Amino acid sequence: MPNSSAKIADKAAKLPRRTALRQTTLTETIYTEIRARLGRGEVGPDERVLDYEIADEFDCTRMPVRQALLRLVNEGYLAGTTRGFVVPTLTSEDVREIFEVRRLLEPSAAASATATLDRRLDDALKRAYQKARKAYEKQDGDTMIEANIAFRDAWLGAVQNSRLQETIRRFADHAQQVRLGTLNDPATQKIVVDGMKVMLEGFLERNPKKVNAAMADFMTSAEQRYFALLSGQE
Repeated sequence: MPNSSAKIADKAAKLPRRTALRQTTLTETIYTEIRARLGRGEVGPDERVLDYEIADEFDCTRMPVRQALLRLVNEGYLAGTTRGFVVPTLTSEDVREIFEVRRLLEPSAAASATATLDRRLDDALKRAYQKARKAYEKQDGDTMIEANIAFRDAWLGAVQNSRLQETIRRFADHAQQVRLGTLNDPATQKIVVDGMKVMLEGFLERNPKKVNAAMADFMTSAEQRYFALLSGQE
């Protein structure tokens, strides 16, 4: 029988090469970066995401880029076309379904976060709220989007269920069309700031009922405002 050293050497010979690990890491890096850009609204509805441009940016072949982009397609962040990838256009029914899922998940998830928030996350929530207030005062839609994402990321960081975290993050990101279409509107910005204020109070008080109600009210108000703007009702 082969000795233990021979067995170890034989096992090592069958392990994947190191280059395969680097390829996987690069794909994940590209995926994370493009997803973050989509979340920040840096890819407009009329822009195309082209694999060769991203490959040039990351100084790599197109293979890991294609893998990352196809993953984003599978998760609903992008849609494939004959001329690259684009941000999907949501129908009114799509938006209603996204809000329905978010109303089912986010109020209870945010309420659960009150039990595990710490001082670091408290400070992050406060900073995001202050950033939103300043954005509202200046009617700065881009900064308002950044503040909105930062506030969500802060309380989500205290949610213990990683699968719930990811699901909420994904559906919130899918609502990017809603944010881009509403957060330059002063009335919508006020809804965001007022909602953040009540939620922040609930988080700092560690009051799950207050957070749950505030999040539910915020979701309802945001949906109503979106469809009011869509129909031209001010």
